[in-house]
Amino acid sequence: VMQNELVKALQQGELAENTHPAEASILLASAATTIPEASRLSSVFKTSELATGAVSLCANELHRLLTSLGQEIAPPVVQPRLASLWFGDSLKPLGWQAPDAWDSVAGDYQCADGWIRLHTNLVHHRQAAIKVLDCVETREAVGDAVSRWQGDELESAIVGEGGCAAFMRSLQAWADHPQGAALKNAPLVNWSHADAPANQVTQRKASMTSAISGGGLPLNGLRVLDLTRVLAGPAATRLLAAFGANVLRIDPLDWSESYPTLEMSVGKTRAHLDLKTVAGVAELEKLVEGADVLVNGYRPGSLERLGLDVKRLQSLNPALINASLCAYGWNGPWAARRGFDSLVQMSCGIAHHGMEVTGATKPIPLPVQALDHGTGYLLAASILRALRHLYTDGRSSTARLSLAGTAELLLREPLQEMSGTLGGYSDDDFQLEPEITDWGPVARLQFPFTLPGIKPGWQIPAGELRLHHADWP
Repeated sequence: VMQNELVKALQQGELAENTHPAEASILLASAATTIPEASRLSSVFKTSELATGAVSLCANELHRLLTSLGQEIAPPVVQPRLASLWFGDSLKPLGWQAPDAWDSVAGDYQCADGWIRLHTNLVHHRQAAIKVLDCVETREAVGDAVSRWQGDELESAIVGEGGCAAFMRSLQAWADHPQGAALKNAPLVNWSHADAPANQVTQRKASMTSAISGGGLPLNGLRVLDLTRVLAGPAATRLLAAFGANVLRIDPLDWSESYPTLEMSVGKTRAHLDLKTVAGVAELEKLVEGADVLVNGYRPGSLERLGLDVKRLQSLNPALINASLCAYGWNGPWAARRGFDSLVQMSCGIAHHGMEVTGATKPIPLPVQALDHGTGYLLAASILRALRHLYTDGRSSTARLSLAGTAELLLREPLQEMSGTLGGYSDDDFQLEPEITDWGPVARLQFPFTLPGIKPGWQIPAGELRLHHADWP
């Protein structure tokens, strides 16, 4: 599935200094099969290889976790076509219209010296861009205002105002950029570890072993506190929920995601807390005390400002697995910058390289938001690996990933021409039984990998945010 350079990139990312060593067999397991052109996304990068590799890594980590708990189970089987399709939309509304993925202003605009992308799905991000551009809130007015700016200057102005924007850079410009340089030698997963109390380890291992022996899904009873938004983190917790994890998602009162809520809310209880208040942080700390896993997508330094640094989290829950992700990496001048998949693709040269290779006159990003989904599956794989080592070695782990770090896997060896002919979905790609959501019935894609005797699924239908109480059942 993967060409040699991408395999090496994965291997180096896992085996680099200060990461937890990964067995090469996990990383190479997905290299046994060739992806047919008809099952490969059309891309100038190895997008389908990333999809299949990340899904395979996740599937193998789940298999190894179960094996470490005494389960005799055959290795997983990954379907490359389905893996690639899951990197896009995983569902199809039946008889109703899904909400738009983007608001009316978001998108690519031509500035005086190139292209810039504005991410304005969130109201406060849109307001920041409009304030800087000093125009009315229409696409035409925004385009006219953007055309008078130098891209670098407009990017800095919008980011400085608290908005989200990315000037399109080439691969070389990103390599020369201080943030690009900071990522070159950064590990794919940055690990740190601490000893966990033996009694907690024994208790949690017994709980999971009991769930498995009882015939339930393998992650039944696992408590996952989800502080992530949009796609990458929610994709990771959606997968954990599919195998039985009890995922509790926390959002502020003013947060709205539109289409991602339909995709990513399935299988999760969904509550809210006001973390700008002392009471809200105190409630969060109680949830941390009862959690097995904390997943957060806050920018570096955000939890620390709430008083929840690694030391505090360990004092609240010494056996906690702490998995974090951010946009642009954990070191470098842009470490604390807001970002999303589409922005990182513009910043790091992916969209420019796509335009250059295809001869297009506008940015050509990846055919799917592969940085989000790739990071999501790698995050889930890291959590599963951390669980295994909690039960076998008695240590809790902190894992940190980033969208830009995942992008580095693709930047190591970009293709020189468009490859892949995977187009739309076929009826055979979907599960036979419709899935019910709060908006209406949907057809859901078949799961991208199978484990003998285990049928993943979700007990809680997809629905609006903040419908449940912020506590563990």
